[in-house]
Amino acid sequence: MAKIRRYDDPCGVARALAVIGERWAVLIVRELLLGPKRFGAIRAGLHGISPNVLSQRLHELEGDGIVRRGILPPPADVAIYELTDRGRALEPVLVELGRWGSREPNDTEADLGVDALMLALKTLFDTDCGLEITLGITVDRQNFRLTVIDQAIDIQRDEGSVGPTHLTTDAHTLRAVAFGRETVSHAQSQGRLIITGDDDAAHEFPRIFCVPT
Repeated sequence: MAKIRRYDDPCGVARALAVIGERWAVLIVRELLLGPKRFGAIRAGLHGISPNVLSQRLHELEGDGIVRRGILPPPADVAIYELTDRGRALEPVLVELGRWGSREPNDTEADLGVDALMLALKTLFDTDCGLEITLGITVDRQNFRLTVIDQAIDIQRDEGSVGPTHLTTDAHTLRAVAFGRETVSHAQSQGRLIITGDDDAAHEFPRIFCVPT
């Protein structure tokens, strides 16, 4: 099926939208920013998308050189999807789009998916926080490493060893703590946030974000 969204406009914005302007396309890119995923894992992060629509969007993004399909080696032998270099170049665009959108009213009670939450952390990063910190974070059994250095934040999937400070929690709690809705101490006392290592560094975590009112 050929894509419908064409604008007959040579502007770079119009040409970009011809590639990623279809519904779900940008969110699929968001789901792959932190690394390859299986089809089911992509769908799990997208509320309401049907398998047929996801297959169609992945096919289109693959055709446009944004996504590539691979096969995990045996014994897994299943398909995975990952961003190409061209797809990964969209990250700063999505971060700025998320930063802009975070100032719009939120009209849903749905929780953020894990990858969406990690992108949200990047959009709310405060470059003036004055901190340099490295944290391991396990969110809903998915492992990440968050690093703040030289007024920049980096978040990557990390299946390696536990770092000097590690937080283990769920997406709802991490969002509440990072967005200033709950203190680290309260989440810890409730057993929803487990800190391994430097307790002081863990309590600095919310300070690296600037949440819009």
